[in-house]
Amino acid sequence: MSQLLRPENLKDRLLFAIPKKADIPHFVANGDVDLGITGHDMVQEAGPAISDAIQEELALGFGNETIKTVEDLVGKKIATSFDHLSAKYFRELEEKTGSQKQTEIAYLNGSVETACALGLADGIVDLVESGETMRACGLKPIATLLASEAKLIKPKTPHARSNTALISLITARIRGVIAASKYVLCQYNIPKVNLQKALAITPGRRAATVSTLEESDWNAVSSMVSRDEVATIMDKLEDVGASDILILSIDNCRV
Repeated sequence: MSQLLRPENLKDRLLFAIPKKADIPHFVANGDVDLGITGHDMVQEAGPAISDAIQEELALGFGNETIKTVEDLVGKKIATSFDHLSAKYFRELEEKTGSQKQTEIAYLNGSVETACALGLADGIVDLVESGETMRACGLKPIATLLASEAKLIKPKTPHARSNTALISLITARIRGVIAASKYVLCQYNIPKVNLQKALAITPGRRAATVSTLEESDWNAVSSMVSRDEVATIMDKLEDVGASDILILSIDNCRV
């Protein structure tokens, strides 16, 4: 199912669809698509002609599936829907191990987990999330072929009809929302004698903002800090003499 939407404040349209396999990298590299969301593994699976034309603009923080394989299966039969990626991986392993027998890569469009149980393969390369399906088929992970997460991608060379200004605007908006989800704003007052110690704790995403207070021996500091480290940062600031420590949520930003 797909939806054609018109975003607020933007003149162009966004197409949300569910393509098969590595279609999105192909659309972005060779079609009239300026931005796409797909896995790093899908970009690599599309092959060098496509992946070399793709720029992975942003890591989106979701879709962190991991592809599993077995190093000692070199020379045997592997079932996978990622045949290009798997072949490249095993060719490198063959060279590394000095194997005289080439690993056979069998392409399956679905039900990859059942290949071993049905006698079609000695091992599989597949996406693994919770691992429940894999364990139900009597399989266990032995090695990681490639760690992947969703990426915002764009062609390295813009298409002739591309609106590069709009592409940059969309990218900046997405980057701002992602940053807002990862950071909070930390504000506090600190004696000037301890300012450098405090800045070492809260250096900011790029740099902290330091202001002078009416009391000449104090500074006010404002800095973006990791949401996951807030409690530890506040403890450390208090230890170096900071006071009036405030943590403010960030709804959106430009970074």
